Amino acid sequence: MVPQPPQQSPARRNRSGNIFGRIVLVLLLIVVVAAGAWGLGALNRKDAAPLGPPPFLVPIQEVEPGAAAPGSAATPGSTTTADPNPLTEWATRVAGKTDIPIRALHAYAAADLAMQREAPACRISWATLAGIGRVESRHGHINGSRLQDNGLPSRPIIGIPLNGGKGVRAIPDTDGGRLDGDTTWDRAVGPMQFIPGTWNRWAKRAAGDGLPADPQNIDDAALTAARYLCSGGTRDLGTGQGWWAAVLAYNNSVEYGQNVFSGADAYARASVA
Repeated sequence: MVPQPPQQSPARRNRSGNIFGRIVLVLLLIVVVAAGAWGLGALNRKDAAPLGPPPFLVPIQEVEPGAAAPGSAATPGSTTTADPNPLTEWATRVAGKTDIPIRALHAYAAADLAMQREAPACRISWATLAGIGRVESRHGHINGSRLQDNGLPSRPIIGIPLNGGKGVRAIPDTDGGRLDGDTTWDRAVGPMQFIPGTWNRWAKRAAGDGLPADPQNIDDAALTAARYLCSGGTRDLGTGQGWWAAVLAYNNSVEYGQNVFSGADAYARASVA
């Protein structure tokens, strides 16, 4: 009798078939997932929205004091729309070209326009005020703060005590802590970083509503900074000598002046691009 090959039981044949079917199913799933991932990736690579504009770069210019003033900036409020508040359209457009928040730009531009009426010979520019705001408080956004619609930072901006330590002057308290909360030493306050004594001399309320000027308010701070920079009656910030005299009076440091110059010049150039 010819030997017969061993026969598999029905149960074993079913298990083999099931395993083979599962392997095929897994392979099909892998192919489908891979194809979907490739297609999605191709779609994203082709049509994905950009992550946002690149950071606004401010190259530091080591300008000699008095040698030059920052470049000319776009006139604030110039617009071709029927917007009842032309500063809104202007600030939105310039903000899209720089790192300056719209709310801060509005304040700098309003101060510029106010000084054109009050002291036209000074020729102070919103770009210079923005250069100072950038160095002093990142336009009101320093240390996690943010500028609110009412012009106030989300938390008060108060500098270090001016106690004569390394790199700072010693200025004993002049306001009883009313502005800076310190009854021992003065501190610079607000987005434009005024010391209380200077603020009390030059402060002006931008809104004209009869309320006292507030150094934490970006509108009041920008206007007061403009008035201080134009003080003396003969400063012309459109010239190198006048610009540097004003900024060094704000902070008597060449490095500070170069940082402000660099920001102001970069903002001015971006605004007319």
